[in-house]
Amino acid sequence: AAENGKKFFTLGINDDVTFLSLERAEGVEVETPGLTECKFWGFGSDGTVGANKSAIKIIGDHTDMYAQAYFDYDSKKSGGVTMSHLRFGKNPINLPYLVTEPQFVACHRQSYVHEYDLIRGIKKGGTFLLNCTWSPEELNEHLPAKLRRQIAEKELNFYIINAAKIASEIGLGGRINMVTQAAFFKLTEIIPVDDAVKYLKESVVTSYGKKGQNIVDMNNAAIDQGVNALVKVDVPADWKNAVDEGGHKAKPGCESCPSFVQNIAQPINAQAGYDLPVSTFAGYEDGTLPAGTAKFEKRGPALFVPKWLPENCIQCNQCSFVCPHATIRPILATEAEVSAAPEHFDTIPALGAKDLQFRIAVSPLDCLGCGNCVDICPAPKGKAIVMTSIDSEIEQAEAWNYGVNLPVKENPMKKETVKGSQFEQPLFEFSGACAGCGETPYAKLLTQLFGDRMMIANATGCSSIWGASMPASPYTTNQQGQGPSWANSLFEDNAEYGYGMYIGVKKIRQQLVELASKAVETATGELKEALEQWIEFANLGAATRQRSERLVAAIEAEGATTPELKEILEKKQFLIKRSHWIFGGDGWAYDIGFGGVDHVLASGEDINIFVFDTEVYSNTGGQASKSTNIAAVAQFAASGKRTKKKDLGMMAMSYGYVYVAQVAMGADKNQLMKAVAEAEAYPGPSLIIAYSPCINHGIKAGMGKAQEEQRKAVAAGYWDLYRYNPQLKEEGKNPFSLDSKEPTENFQDFLKGEVRYASLAKAAPDVAEELFAKTEQDAKDRRLSYVRLQKGFEDVK
Repeated sequence: AAENGKKFFTLGINDDVTFLSLERAEGVEVETPGLTECKFWGFGSDGTVGANKSAIKIIGDHTDMYAQAYFDYDSKKSGGVTMSHLRFGKNPINLPYLVTEPQFVACHRQSYVHEYDLIRGIKKGGTFLLNCTWSPEELNEHLPAKLRRQIAEKELNFYIINAAKIASEIGLGGRINMVTQAAFFKLTEIIPVDDAVKYLKESVVTSYGKKGQNIVDMNNAAIDQGVNALVKVDVPADWKNAVDEGGHKAKPGCESCPSFVQNIAQPINAQAGYDLPVSTFAGYEDGTLPAGTAKFEKRGPALFVPKWLPENCIQCNQCSFVCPHATIRPILATEAEVSAAPEHFDTIPALGAKDLQFRIAVSPLDCLGCGNCVDICPAPKGKAIVMTSIDSEIEQAEAWNYGVNLPVKENPMKKETVKGSQFEQPLFEFSGACAGCGETPYAKLLTQLFGDRMMIANATGCSSIWGASMPASPYTTNQQGQGPSWANSLFEDNAEYGYGMYIGVKKIRQQLVELASKAVETATGELKEALEQWIEFANLGAATRQRSERLVAAIEAEGATTPELKEILEKKQFLIKRSHWIFGGDGWAYDIGFGGVDHVLASGEDINIFVFDTEVYSNTGGQASKSTNIAAVAQFAASGKRTKKKDLGMMAMSYGYVYVAQVAMGADKNQLMKAVAEAEAYPGPSLIIAYSPCINHGIKAGMGKAQEEQRKAVAAGYWDLYRYNPQLKEEGKNPFSLDSKEPTENFQDFLKGEVRYASLAKAAPDVAEELFAKTEQDAKDRRLSYVRLQKGFEDVK
């Protein structure tokens, strides 16, 4: 019927490039009598999604109402935003689209008031529930003007609840779901609140019964308190005219964001990506994205963040070493830089670095609040790091930005040491990983050691999600613009993908050697010497950077007077020997991509494989992998896995020419540093298998104890540390070194400290003890095989 009708068209987008989209209709209301629509804004891992699934089941099972639910997540791990869309009604619900005009909206994270348009489309007179730590009197100060205006104009029934405080006091940590769910039933009255409480408690037994009676009791207490903890807010009349008075500034560091961040990243992160026209993405059609954009997100997801106490600090840098998100770092500054610093830039004289000042800097708006830094701090006078309210540490953001942007100082330590490595800039920062993630500290460390010349092929899985959580890239560059190149492939072919990268680079570098060898025949003076130096040491890793820069400078000084010199300049980025790495989890390395891993290891080429071993498919729901141990409860192994863990390291060692190491950061940081340095320097294939505690393990002490859990795993004999270096054979030495000592702690106690094992006693009590014993025996047998390797060499010799 249109004057210029379209034969072919798209719906739902604004295609201002090919102009094939139909115009979007705005403000269309679909009236459905008797329908209740709700929207919940949650924080990944706070239990909101699980609680809403329980609510749907309760209403569907115990009333004559129909129910519908859709759960919308961003691509962060457990720290991302979740949106739950729920509908309830007397008639069948056939509405295949998101809730846009809810009667009830709940926001379970107070920082979201500055991030999202929380109550967009809410019906007039609807209900808004905000979980926050603020009192009613403080709301005027903390809520942005737009939100205050919306609340007043829509005449909303506005309630607040401090669910975080209740959950913390009960012992549930950040799991606020039962507190807020009880509040939801109280406010909506979809079913009588007494019945809702009864059904909620029944759902708790179903959901958490296997985890122990104490967990059930804590959740029941949360329900009881959630019903009575609501605070009704009397909305001031002047909120209709609210205007921000400079109280809510732009995020620190975002005052002059790159265009990609302003035009693409920020709207997508604000859940407004669907509103962007197609032309916005011009220039990114090939899928490549700018590096270092995660630093502009400043999500402020943590309620409690680290505070540095300089008077207790021994400057060991361990807090920085274990930080999963690179949000705590040592800073070295001159006296002049300290004098010019903003407020709160406290320093102490640097140990081992003459005339420099030292400070531990914290980025409060990037921290996820796991607390591993506090747990690892060995300061003898008392902790040099403590957790405190983010509200009291926001002032540190300016000092953080100043510190990390200071000119880089020459490392006063060897960067291959634990302390020295942390004076190197992490080229992986502020990822989308879970709070306390056991994987990301390894990736961060690798970028500190090799990141300026690193090339990474990444299997799809957790490490690809926290490695490139669209639209942000945590892989970044140093002050010279150097940093890792990163690309993501599939589960099954990532090893081959990374191998292809290596082969392509190797071929180009071989061509450069040929070109340089020909050019040196006619070269003289500085150019000749630079060419000879580069040819001789072309494969010596980090040392190639200085020699490459010298060669480029010599060519540019004399001019590219020959075709060889001209081509060398064109390919100058390949003069530096790249550090090739292939990243992935155990689901990839042990299972789906094992054929490719084996192929790369068998190639004999100088390429490094790093396996983040969580012993489970972490990214896709916690399914058992070939790395999962006997007795572990996982998807497809609900009553405990019955087959033993695959020994990937031993299989790789059988080649005899593959460098292999098994490491655990929290157990032995020095052994980790040795393994990583040896693997990268080894002129052949290397495999590092890293024990990586995961939220799927259900560590009873919490992910803030992830590093401690690694120590326990090794001390109990659950995980062994070793290195196998084929080069030692050439020296007549044993290539195998068993680096972990005989177990000193109880194996069964370690198992029972994690829900993945402890829950077996509930799920399959008849076989639990038998499987636990079998797991322990398998661990002993594995260690015995390593002991034989350690001692057998001397016997044969």
